[in-house]
Amino acid sequence: MGWLPQDWRLDHEMLIDAGGQLQRIRMYPYFDTAHYLLMCLSVRDDLGPTGVAFSRRHPFSCWLSSMLMSFAGSFLSSFLLGEPIISPMKRHDDVLLASIIWYLVFYSPFDVVYKLVKLTPIRVVISIIKEVQRAHKISHGVSYAARLYPESYLVQILVGVSKGAGSGVVKIVEQLVRGSWAPNQHEMLRPSFTTKACVIASILFTLERQSMYVTAPHDLVYLCVVGFFAYFKLAALLLGVTDPLSPVENVICAVLMGGVFDALARAVESTKEAVQKKRQPTEEEILSKEREKELKRKKLSAAAANGSDKKNK
Repeated sequence: MGWLPQDWRLDHEMLIDAGGQLQRIRMYPYFDTAHYLLMCLSVRDDLGPTGVAFSRRHPFSCWLSSMLMSFAGSFLSSFLLGEPIISPMKRHDDVLLASIIWYLVFYSPFDVVYKLVKLTPIRVVISIIKEVQRAHKISHGVSYAARLYPESYLVQILVGVSKGAGSGVVKIVEQLVRGSWAPNQHEMLRPSFTTKACVIASILFTLERQSMYVTAPHDLVYLCVVGFFAYFKLAALLLGVTDPLSPVENVICAVLMGGVFDALARAVESTKEAVQKKRQPTEEEILSKEREKELKRKKLSAAAANGSDKKNK
């Protein structure tokens, strides 16, 4: 790295300071605005070509669907922790901001807001801002669950995942609100890379908080998680990378989830079938085949005799 100026070199303390400053950034209103924009955009894209017509015919259902997606992580985490599910909407400024974003996405003049957000450069910037907010929500979700259930690592991970990827789970409820339901597309059946990444981040934050296997400072871990989310979001938007964890999952499933034993069972069955085809038939099998042929000949001769009798009559 001698070709870089001395001032450009990053040291450990600088990274920790950057992570701390990033963690102290207020999410409201700019980061929340990016989140609400993408959630309302997902509702409209899920509606397809009928999105505009649906928003005109069913404005309340359209608004409720957008609110469910916008506050999905808080709704799901409140449900898991036994808190009032309606509590995420207790702040009127959050609901008002989300409602304004919903109105602009669906009812702006000449559909200008929707068209602008769909532009790739703007979409990339908004998505990166959203990933920063995702890491913030996961970190705070794990911390909040750790205060309530300090001995339960599973609860901490579940709350962190629900905070970061709750929209994928709540989506089935949002679809019911709109009058459509696709249970075969549920997030639990086909988890997206976003959900898997949130699981990894939640595990990392939980282990770091408990000082188990992760001894790096929290600010540095937080910065790494933000970079992880931002990097793969850019890869998805610009390079079309959908699920980089899929090859690893295939190997793990083949080794640990019965794939090896299923392959061995198929190999044994195919070997048995090959041996059955190649071996010489026994005397009993030959006699049984001869008897079957004799029975067939008798049936054919009896059928021919019956046919000739009918013609003579």
